[in-house]
Amino acid sequence: MAGVKETPRQKMIGMMYLVLTAMLALQVSNALLQKFQLLNNSLELSNSSANNANRRTVDNIKAAIDKSGNVAANATYGKQAQDVHKLADDMIGYIDGIKGLLIDAGGGQGENGMVKNPAEEEKVAIKMIGEKKAYELKDKLNEFTANLQKYVDKGVTLPSLALDAAQDPMMSKTDQKNKDFASLNFAQTPVPAALATLSQKQSEIRRLESEALEALAAKVGAKEIKFDKVLAMVSPDARSVVAGTKYKAQMFIAAYSSGITPRMSINGSSVPVVDGKGQIEFTAQGGGYDKNGMAKRSYKGTVTFQAPDGMKTLDINEEYTVLQPSVQIETATLPPLYFKCANRLSTYSPGLGGLYSPTFSGTGADFIPGGGGKVTIVPTSPDVAMNIVNGGNVLDTKKFRVARVPKPQLVIKVNGATADEKRGASASTCRVISVDAIADESFKRTNPEDAQYRVSDFEINLARGNRRIAGPSTSIGSMASQAQAGDRYVIVIRGVQRRNFRGEVEDVSAGEITRQVFLY
Repeated sequence: MAGVKETPRQKMIGMMYLVLTAMLALQVSNALLQKFQLLNNSLELSNSSANNANRRTVDNIKAAIDKSGNVAANATYGKQAQDVHKLADDMIGYIDGIKGLLIDAGGGQGENGMVKNPAEEEKVAIKMIGEKKAYELKDKLNEFTANLQKYVDKGVTLPSLALDAAQDPMMSKTDQKNKDFASLNFAQTPVPAALATLSQKQSEIRRLESEALEALAAKVGAKEIKFDKVLAMVSPDARSVVAGTKYKAQMFIAAYSSGITPRMSINGSSVPVVDGKGQIEFTAQGGGYDKNGMAKRSYKGTVTFQAPDGMKTLDINEEYTVLQPSVQIETATLPPLYFKCANRLSTYSPGLGGLYSPTFSGTGADFIPGGGGKVTIVPTSPDVAMNIVNGGNVLDTKKFRVARVPKPQLVIKVNGATADEKRGASASTCRVISVDAIADESFKRTNPEDAQYRVSDFEINLARGNRRIAGPSTSIGSMASQAQAGDRYVIVIRGVQRRNFRGEVEDVSAGEITRQVFLY
């Protein structure tokens, strides 16, 4: 259901009425009764101001019709404005009559203008409920809104001014929900509260009258556009600027009306309007960049609004520049990727900043996203191409060279220390020989999870001259007692293995390697 708009003053009156309704079921003090009387006085003053404003609108409509030469269609709107004003005045007068009855029920007004017996509730109930005045008021209010409905714009449905508690969203879930309009507003209600209730109804009547008159005023060009919102604006000559060049812009004040909602569009598509301002948002399309990575774009906007002399449409042509987003990898040059290893990279886009949320795909590798622009590339072929996509747009394609994993260095150790293969070892003290596979330092630094090696198969023999005298074995414990100066230990390495980032173990193709430790 479409409704009418409320001014801040009308919203305030509505809140005051809600407070009033909530207090009706309470036993109230004399001080509070006086506040209800003051509330009623305030509402009556506000209603008087609203009546004056509506009368001026009627006068403006008449002046606009006279200015147009009394065109027949406009003259009809003038007659309707008079009818609307009379409908409201008649309803206000009827309620004033009920107010007079209630003031008499409260003993009349004293010299200070206050009701003499403000706490009187029983006589209020007799007049309004027993003598059916409240039910008659409900019928009159419904008749008023039905008649006024003929003069408002199509699509606007006027709200009822006489709701039972079950129909009122504020009361339908309270212990008052079973009361009808009469009991809800006038049962156990002191005189000032009843008067304030009636004044609030009069305020609603003036509000609806104002909406109907404003609609008629717009049709004859008598409605003024009031620019009540002012803000500072800057319009730059260009939306992007290169370092070392001048930035130029115009600064000015702009104003818009909170009382009208213009229709706005860009390139033929409507845009939402919030508080009188169109909210433009779209994804900038790339492509067609010049040598500097920039592409000129533009859009056409329209603003349509009701002016005093009819509907007006203003055109806007706006230009902007789309910058080609760049993607960078944390290293200065693209690093080589190691075959079937976890090559972890971090990418970022200075131009997109917080909007950078890429996905990765391509050929020659598995691409494992890590979030925040991070990706793990596991090459499966000698050539890798990785596409970087952000928001459905391909930002860049990076190509990488793929290197084989460097073979480890095999280190012979004697008694836990690296053996001096030229000088040899003492025959009397050499008790333990082992072989370690040490990863290439550069590979270990970039791919530590893949640089885990061990020697899986080797044997040791004790040789003297051209013959073997002991072995083969992986331990020299039994051979050490036979070793003499001039002998040598011959180490044959047949197997090396590497464990990768997934925890999988694979053989390293190294062939059979022979090393010797000479004894002295």
